[in-house]
Amino acid sequence: MTDHAATSPGLALPGVTASARRRPALLAAVRRPSWTTASLVGLLAATAALYLWGLGASGWANGFYSAAVLAATKSWKAFLFGSFDSSNFITVDKPPGSLWVMDISARLFGVNAWSILVPQALEGVASVALLYATVRRRFGHAAGLIGGAVLALTPVAVLMFRYDNPDSLLVLLLVGSAYALTRAVEGGRTRWLVLAGVLVGFGFLTKMMGAFLVLPGFAAVYLLAAPVSMWRRIGQLLAAGAAVLGSAGWWVAMVTLWPAGDLFATYSGTSSACSFALAGTGATSLAGSATGTGESAR
Repeated sequence: MTDHAATSPGLALPGVTASARRRPALLAAVRRPSWTTASLVGLLAATAALYLWGLGASGWANGFYSAAVLAATKSWKAFLFGSFDSSNFITVDKPPGSLWVMDISARLFGVNAWSILVPQALEGVASVALLYATVRRRFGHAAGLIGGAVLALTPVAVLMFRYDNPDSLLVLLLVGSAYALTRAVEGGRTRWLVLAGVLVGFGFLTKMMGAFLVLPGFAAVYLLAAPVSMWRRIGQLLAAGAAVLGSAGWWVAMVTLWPAGDLFATYSGTSSACSFALAGTGATSLAGSATGTGESAR
């Protein structure tokens, strides 16, 4: 058989699958990346360098949260509740979502400044990548690069992704939810809208009501722009709302149902986990009236 016959689209060799025939093209794309791929990789590499360079200079960063990470490496109960100390006398002032990523890193690599802060920096790189993907779907590659670069170079973002405050994971989750919402609006698919709700719910476990500030805008966008009937949009939004409640509420329910003699509140002045979770962040932050709260777990 001639080379022409072997490579012609209409003449396939016996036993050679379509995926096998495509493999050389895929390998060529990897070996000779396009400008689109190269520019995206460059953006993410530059972002990683910006966030990781000299990261150890921050030391323990916010010692309050670093102490909670240390406690979580010694006690799984401290891990679960976000306790400040391994004896579970008192928790930090937020739900433990943002701590869990750092806790796992510290359990794997030991407790040090890098094991605590590198996950924060990588969350920043992932946020830039997701923002690029979100913008690109609607406005193209160049606009996506600009959007990602603006986030990467925003001074407060540079500081935030080099520190161990909860904001790093919150931003990643909310940008991820914006991407899922974009996909939902494109095709009217319920699963993407539910995913957006799940990510916002986990944002609640990171910084409480602050994560919910995006919900009115997200709901309005879907109601106005989704390519399905109005009743279907409403039903999908109700499903997404249930996903928000489920992904945010399981931890609150667990704390609420924990034996009363084993878990009690301190700063909030109440034993209600709902009071703890709903206080101090969100609309009160916009009004400048946020106050710290905490709980004790024994």
